[in-house]
Amino acid sequence: MKKIYLLLTFLFLNLFSQNVFSQKKDVLYEKLDLFGDILETINKEYFKQINEGEVIDGAINGMLQSLDPYSSYMSPKTFKAMNTETKGEFGGLGIEVTMEAGLVKVISPIDDTPADKAGIKSGDYIIKLDNKQVKGLTLDEAVNTMRGKSGTPITLTIRRIDVDDPIIVKIVRETIKTKSVVSEVKENIGYLRLRSFNEKSGDELIDKIREISKNKPNMTGYILDLRNNPGGLLSQAIKISDAFLDSGEIVSTKGRDPKDIKVYNSKKGDEINGKPLIVLINKGSASASEIVAGALKDHKRAIIVGEKSFGKGSVQSIMPLSNGGGLRLTTAKYYLPSGETIEDVGVQPDIKVEQQKDNFKINDPTNDNQLIYALKLLKAS
Repeated sequence: MKKIYLLLTFLFLNLFSQNVFSQKKDVLYEKLDLFGDILETINKEYFKQINEGEVIDGAINGMLQSLDPYSSYMSPKTFKAMNTETKGEFGGLGIEVTMEAGLVKVISPIDDTPADKAGIKSGDYIIKLDNKQVKGLTLDEAVNTMRGKSGTPITLTIRRIDVDDPIIVKIVRETIKTKSVVSEVKENIGYLRLRSFNEKSGDELIDKIREISKNKPNMTGYILDLRNNPGGLLSQAIKISDAFLDSGEIVSTKGRDPKDIKVYNSKKGDEINGKPLIVLINKGSASASEIVAGALKDHKRAIIVGEKSFGKGSVQSIMPLSNGGGLRLTTAKYYLPSGETIEDVGVQPDIKVEQQKDNFKINDPTNDNQLIYALKLLKAS
């Protein structure tokens, strides 16, 4: 017990610089003493024996969750799964989530995954996982519960805005293989559907554009569909934005130190040679999707059509830990070329087109009213 307390003290102390520590050491020591007292009392008086390691993990996660919904501690198992996910293949339901008011909020389902087929929607709140209340779980605990062996079922209880009663959905887990880019030619218009921003996304998108251009050199224009794309790697957001720009800033990040500003600029070389471009977004477009849509909008390179995006404009740095786990910590915010932040604001479309209520499905030639509008707009240009 004493070793755990000493280790925790060491971890806390390393969060502070020497100057800050010298000013606040009395208060800090008091808080650490209080923590040690509480941990000792739990260990002695709790009605059953505790797993001290799990309690400490919970305390670390609680500290991080008090900062913002996106900072968290990842166990070695979770950290390994996260690294697999960014490579484009992982197990589970196919759903990107965040935490809001103690509940799991859906950013977006991934196309053609169990969550998508079950009708999960962006903005849904998951309140139960099987019979377990989500309230009180950390985001990583909830995500780990949703992950599992392919072929095993899980029941989600969902609250949806404008629906009075809870929605209960049974979903069977699958191995999720994300095909990042889908493309086709629609009436002499190139359609590019980008589902995620993983390590392969930028190269895949550019390959698809070049393939279309080679086979159909006289294209009218292009549609870049970022709807229900929850984001991913910043490097890929920069690469994809750069594919449509000849010059100018794409995005900047600003951290705690006012001098800690990083600016990412585009290089010459527009892959579609200045042809008209429409970008489709909705409330499931988040993070890297918002960087791309915002950069193309600010440079007036594209017309943004659809609904206001999600509004996730913070940078999470992933820091490996000595135990094989990882620390996901918010270290900066994104800023668009205009200087505006995305956080809690999102990207507003140039032309607002709400998804129709009945039978809507992305890239459905009959029921995708947003895509139909974009096609008509390009034909008229």
